[in-house]
Amino acid sequence: MATVSADLTLHPLGGEPRTAAEQVQMFQLVLVAIDPYTNESAWLLETAGRLLTEFSGADCRVAFLVTAPEEDARTFLGPWADRVMVFCDPERTAVEGLGIEEIPSLVHVGHDLTVIGSAQGWNAETWRPVLNNLAAMMSWTRPVLPKQGDPSAFAGSPAKG
Repeated sequence: MATVSADLTLHPLGGEPRTAAEQVQMFQLVLVAIDPYTNESAWLLETAGRLLTEFSGADCRVAFLVTAPEEDARTFLGPWADRVMVFCDPERTAVEGLGIEEIPSLVHVGHDLTVIGSAQGWNAETWRPVLNNLAAMMSWTRPVLPKQGDPSAFAGSPAKG
């Protein structure tokens, strides 16, 4: 299993930067990495937002990790920027530190900074086991995946931009 560096910095939209170690102190971290400058992320925005909000009451911290400055992230996310936590990563240092190679991606990080699960690109068949494991760990309801309206599977765009 991969481990995230404790000093990896995450920049919350409109907030003060915190290290990955600080972010997972109380809650595990579940991120959906998106790139607002690609079609692939636009195709998945509504599905990703739905999946993140389904876990918003669980004992985990859910967030979008957007590879853009704050203004572009807020513009791309629209109302999702107010409904879900957002981390901005315009230099893609967090994306690299999390081992993300394709965007969109789903990453689940535990209290000990281990990457518990991840899925690259979009495919309900690869995202489902990560989310089902998260649901089991959180004693939470598993999300329906795919759900009517979710996009068909597709490869992501390169994470390095």
